Amino acid sequence: MSAGPAGDRRSDSPQSVTRVIQILEALCASGAPLSLAEMSRTLDAPKSSIAALLRGLAEADFLTVSEGVYRLGPSAFGLGSALLEARRRLQSSDLLREGMRRLADRCGETVLFAVRDAGGETLTYVDVIESRNAVRFAVSVGDRRPLYCTAGGRAVLAASTDAEVRRYMNHLRPRRMTASTETDKKRLAVAIATARHSGVAQTVDQASDGVTGTAATIRSAGGAVLGALVVAAPSSRLQDRLADLARLVLEEAEAISRSLGFRVAMPPRER
Repeated sequence: MSAGPAGDRRSDSPQSVTRVIQILEALCASGAPLSLAEMSRTLDAPKSSIAALLRGLAEADFLTVSEGVYRLGPSAFGLGSALLEARRRLQSSDLLREGMRRLADRCGETVLFAVRDAGGETLTYVDVIESRNAVRFAVSVGDRRPLYCTAGGRAVLAASTDAEVRRYMNHLRPRRMTASTETDKKRLAVAIATARHSGVAQTVDQASDGVTGTAATIRSAGGAVLGALVVAAPSSRLQDRLADLARLVLEEAEAISRSLGFRVAMPPRER
């Protein structure tokens, strides 16, 4: 088969497939239709590389164009409905468990999923994949821990609103779980703010002697916090691995959230 024009080859390339997905995701995340120029800035791509893709998507009814701006079209919404139905058939717990296994394989440590309890003061571990190391952190499904001294708890608090954090701190009566447990409310507030900025919470010897925790939140398609993905391991083994563990946990938490349908909203544009 002879090769077609260069433009045709580009439109069939794997990079173009990725660009099509990026275009659809950008329109999903945007609160308003996007022009070619705005799409170019959003994707950090030249207009020439996406103009033909936009035309093709419009011809297939994945986009509609009016007055120079693009919106999602009927074919995109039809595909979205089909994907939602497929996701309902693939249970969210399976997607979460798959991500936990990936993280356990990557870090070699115990991985847990924790949810905040109804009372709001504690969290409960609802799933666990134990490390294969002879010396490891052991926890049982159903074990409950305070929020303030656990990585999972701090991650959940960091994902809460300022008002929710203030209410929690006002009612908090912290007690020492170990010799290292932080009980000063001002320093706890700083730790929560740091976790909010980085997306990851880490604790060393806070809830249990010799245990280090690293956690990031999992979100649903609607953005609600479902719980915290946690790696827990002996502190003695993690002295030089804190930054690496933070990266791994954040990557997997984001991957799991994406698999559940969560997308980060784009900030409002200035016109």
